[in-house]
Amino acid sequence: MAEQQTNVAVLGGGSFGTALASIAADNGACVRQWMRDETLVTQINREHRNGRYLPHYAMNPAVEASTDLQAVLADAELVLIAIPSKAFRSVVQAAKAWLRPEQILVSTTKGIEQDGFLLMSQVLEQETGYHHVGVIAGPNLASEIADKQLTATVIASADPLTRTRVQQALGCGYFRVYASDDRHGVELAGALKNIYAIAAGMAAALGMGENTRSMLMTRALAEMSRFAVAQGANPMTFLGLAGVGDLIVTCSSNLSRNYRVGYAMGEGRTLEEAVDALGQVAEGVNTVKLVCAKAREMGVYMPLAEGLSHVLFDGVAAKEMARTLMMGEQSSDVEFILPREAVQQAHRDQAPHNPAANSHAPQNQAPQNHAPHNSGGRNA
Repeated sequence: MAEQQTNVAVLGGGSFGTALASIAADNGACVRQWMRDETLVTQINREHRNGRYLPHYAMNPAVEASTDLQAVLADAELVLIAIPSKAFRSVVQAAKAWLRPEQILVSTTKGIEQDGFLLMSQVLEQETGYHHVGVIAGPNLASEIADKQLTATVIASADPLTRTRVQQALGCGYFRVYASDDRHGVELAGALKNIYAIAAGMAAALGMGENTRSMLMTRALAEMSRFAVAQGANPMTFLGLAGVGDLIVTCSSNLSRNYRVGYAMGEGRTLEEAVDALGQVAEGVNTVKLVCAKAREMGVYMPLAEGLSHVLFDGVAAKEMARTLMMGEQSSDVEFILPREAVQQAHRDQAPHNPAANSHAPQNQAPQNHAPHNSGGRNA
């Protein structure tokens, strides 16, 4: 007996939403894609091409675009929401009249809402109260997906049905979908890595060596997991696709929007000039400010994020970001094996007996870097 056709709705007309819509159609789903831009709707329906975001990508002609939310959501079993974080809640609110509790709602947005420091899946839960909620994250550069290059992603949800349905709808020969039940960790990883992609872009533009960039990425991973664990995430999540996988690609590729913003600033452009030149949303710019404020509130040590924040918003030169990293405390490597507190305690224990123990620290290191830090979490 033939399998029943799945009805998929995609909210958002950007590059990733477009790629996912076409993948689902390739897999035999009935796919409708919602967007506000009537001109883009017309182009997709006539030319099967998203000329604004993926101009060279031949979409599956079965994808039907519309500006009518009700029409797009009618009979949809799976709803993929690919809306920038600043507009995410308003679109969900507009869609609520046609959403149903049995639908599977999945966010693909890697951002944080300022009020309440909410992730997009939390916004979904707050607005709908529904049970079948998940997130997609991973090393998913849309242009490579459009070219059908081998790619993998993660569907994270506490709900087994959500995980299974997304794997069935999107998994194919070039797009693999792996499952996780740590929704919070996967979603935080997707949002946090954008911060460090900006920093990596700056480092590349400034001509920093491979050792430097490797150090930046691994210390970024330490910061990401430290912050996420303090928020209740599983540190092992950061060894997967949504953690180290997504971090590597966004910190290494000119296809990453956040990387391109950082690179432009490393070349000497202002933040405004870099964002304007990009022409798309770089979620990391907003995320830096929100995460740094939250980290200070929780007492989580994030020197790289803080240094980047000063470059983005306080007029500090981009080259000072690397100096911030080198002047920070020399603590543990993998904090979930050797906690930072243990290293700091060892330094304190040795200091009275060996005053020269600190003689190798940078001479201009700030005094507060020698003091104990409130970690904000048992493993931080």
